[in-house]
Amino acid sequence: MSKQFADLGIQESIIKALDGLKIVVPTEIQQKAIPLLLSNTDVVGLAKTGTGKTAAFGLPLLQLIDSKTPTIQTVILVPTRELGHQIFSNLEAFAKYLPEVSIAETCGGIPIKPQIERLTLPTHIVVATPGRLIDLIQRKAINLKETKFLVLDEADEMVSILKESLDEIIAELPKNRRTFLFSATMPGTIKQLIQNYLNKNVVQVSADMQTVGNQGIDHQYIVVDPIEKLDVLMHFLTSKDGERGIIFCKTKAAVNKLAKNLAINRFSSGALHGSLSQGIRDRIMGQFREGHINILVATDLAARGIDVKEIAYVVNYHLPDTYENYVHRSGRTARAGAKGLSLTVLQQEEVAEIADFERELGIKFTKFQKPSAENIEENNTILWAKQIFKTKPNHEVSADFKNKIKTIFHHLTKDELIEKLLANQLLQTKADSNREKPVKKFKN
Repeated sequence: MSKQFADLGIQESIIKALDGLKIVVPTEIQQKAIPLLLSNTDVVGLAKTGTGKTAAFGLPLLQLIDSKTPTIQTVILVPTRELGHQIFSNLEAFAKYLPEVSIAETCGGIPIKPQIERLTLPTHIVVATPGRLIDLIQRKAINLKETKFLVLDEADEMVSILKESLDEIIAELPKNRRTFLFSATMPGTIKQLIQNYLNKNVVQVSADMQTVGNQGIDHQYIVVDPIEKLDVLMHFLTSKDGERGIIFCKTKAAVNKLAKNLAINRFSSGALHGSLSQGIRDRIMGQFREGHINILVATDLAARGIDVKEIAYVVNYHLPDTYENYVHRSGRTARAGAKGLSLTVLQQEEVAEIADFERELGIKFTKFQKPSAENIEENNTILWAKQIFKTKPNHEVSADFKNKIKTIFHHLTKDELIEKLLANQLLQTKADSNREKPVKKFKN
């Protein structure tokens, strides 16, 4: 019989909140980590995205809070404001029946003044990005002298951010605190972090790294020429009409360009990257969560903290720079026991890298069938028709001019008009295609 949260030592008021969230059976990382966090040791938790890490540290920490003492007892450090907001929301939900526990979110990208005002009220748990926390420390707006617990979440992603700032944060914390580090991978830089900041008797736990986080994900790749990349993607997106997915690009410029092309072709999509204001990012994420848009085009960092159920697919429009980023990207789909597809779009010269990803991550890729030229042309024509359908009438056109156009078409039936429009579009597409083909030069 599988373990329940009560078996792990979680109290009734938290279990009641979990029941309301339909969280009944603890995941592997939760089963291993929760009893350790409730004991008296530092913990390193290795688990991939989507394995329930937030609850693994969040539930015991909520339970360990002394609500009668109005001081900050727990600091949770995260690499991005999106992840910070996600963890804050999760903790609030877990603490539904613990009204006496006070949680604050102090992440960058939003005005600092309301956060400073919030910290004047009794606060037990702070979720923060390193940069914003240091800003608050320097302004003497936060007191960490009574902190008992420090959590470093997604530590592999935070290493570069933390190099400068962690010492400054640690200096503000009591020496006898407990530290918990969670990461999807264990590169050398993380081992150094553990050595420097965690107790010598630290206990390391991991969920089955070969399978957890990869279960339910179908890893596929497709090989395209640069000129057909967008058309192939749009054909794929049409086949997934009505399903939600995330498309990852390497740069902000690439995100903007792709999002613009998708919008032109009337795909229900939004863009997410670090240069957008927090207000815009929150609005787009809200639209995505609520199902008002189906496709999110994002950079790696912006997509951290996106914990949305029912994401059917992930597309790597550009190959990720690191194996860790692939894990985080693909882990956005197949959450909570669902199935999902992770599709990587490659150019011919990149195909050789697939074997490296397979070996390093212990996964298997299969080849995705590229649509034929005819299928792509058909899809593009359907998209053209949708564009026309969704185009709003131009009310600035004069009635006289409209009548001249109507006179040309007035003797045609609806079917005849559609046939002529379609024939014209196909001729135009053919002409454009011929223009794009490079002219072969022959030697005399």
